[in-house]
Amino acid sequence: MHESTSSLLVLRTVISDVPSDLTIRINDVTYLLHKLQYPLLPKSSLLQRLFSELDDCSSSVALDLHDIPGGEEAFELCAKFCYGITINLSAHNFVSAFCAAKLEGFRFDSFRTLRKCTSGPKIFGIVRRCIESIVDKILTPPTKVTWSYTYTRPGYGKKRHQSSVPKDWWTEDVSFLDIDIFRCIVAAVKSTNMLRPQLIGEALHVYASRWLPEITENRPNESSTSQEQDSPGRKKKILETTVGLIPADKGSVSIKFLLRLLRITNFLAVSPVTKAELLRLSGLQLEEATLSDLLLPARSPNDHDQTSTDIDLVTMVLESFLRQWRRQTPADESQLLISIQKIGKLIDSYLQVAAKDANMPVQKVASLAETLPGIARPHHDDLYRAINIYLKEHPELSKTEKKQLCRVLDCQKFSPEVRAHAVRNEHLPLRTVVQFLFFEQEKGNCITNKKHTSRELGTSGVLEN
Repeated sequence: MHESTSSLLVLRTVISDVPSDLTIRINDVTYLLHKLQYPLLPKSSLLQRLFSELDDCSSSVALDLHDIPGGEEAFELCAKFCYGITINLSAHNFVSAFCAAKLEGFRFDSFRTLRKCTSGPKIFGIVRRCIESIVDKILTPPTKVTWSYTYTRPGYGKKRHQSSVPKDWWTEDVSFLDIDIFRCIVAAVKSTNMLRPQLIGEALHVYASRWLPEITENRPNESSTSQEQDSPGRKKKILETTVGLIPADKGSVSIKFLLRLLRITNFLAVSPVTKAELLRLSGLQLEEATLSDLLLPARSPNDHDQTSTDIDLVTMVLESFLRQWRRQTPADESQLLISIQKIGKLIDSYLQVAAKDANMPVQKVASLAETLPGIARPHHDDLYRAINIYLKEHPELSKTEKKQLCRVLDCQKFSPEVRAHAVRNEHLPLRTVVQFLFFEQEKGNCITNKKHTSRELGTSGVLEN
């Protein structure tokens, strides 16, 4: 605002091409403002009430507000906010800011207020009042919400325009806030049990995608720029807070989101409690994963011997799944079998991709393959394909390494086509091929003996009608 002084009076004006049509006098300060061209009148129920008492407010209007709380300084903060002028809070004006917050005549946009004021002193309930206002808005039925929604959030595709208010209208707004304030808002909303856990989970996803770009393929449209905002310490706090806010309900967040959070736990040095919780949740929802969800890049981008996919993470999550799977006691045990065999198929598909990596250590492939219990694989065809791919991509393997890799194979679970391929596979260790041939011979002998026995029984009349 521009200031000019005449005698003992101070004149405050806003530089604008639009002529002033509203004069506000507070003690010795006069403000030349605008009624409708800027959002001063729409945001002030106090001014609306005073205007309604005037006989004619079509032309320029002058009002005296000498007794408002906080005086001219508090009013000026309100006016600046309405005009979109940045408010810088400091020890010199926080009392006036508090009075402005107490001014029930002004309806502040709580989201914008928090974004502008969180760097200032969090005292006298200014932040608390904004948080309460936001929580009330979030819990308001969508049909009663006035909104402007663009779906510009990071980590999400742009959605088609829709006339009705979506239930997640607030998730992008809160993603711009400081992590401590975000935590207070989400915790307050969760405690009411009025929103679905999946909606809380979506808010966590949107927030984490904005401030932890490592978990999304594309960097956010609006990211932090200061060193403090990009520091590992701040990211660690965001990650730990996000995990602590995940609802207990299974499926409140996606397995893809959980795995991407888990991937960055090591280089952010998060607490063991946070990592353990992410492992537990990831194992709990591993059945929902697709192959693409598991294909996460390795953690060490500067390592020349890095692998293309983080097989250690997949092994840890599988072990977490198995610990929880073994503790289940469902009424229908067939569900347990369906569950473990689904995971077995997923892991064997993953092994076929990991096997193509030239830097993938044989010990890690063998370890992951052996982690699954035998019941998880009714057939070994997919496992054989993964091992065959690895042997062809890694011809430098020693005999010992080949034996280590192939010891998990059970030729009794091969289909006839795979068995025929295996006994002629020059990449397999000789001992393994001999075992397959011995099994084939024994199987052939059993068939021959059965036929011989059948003929004898038929000759003796036992099989006659």
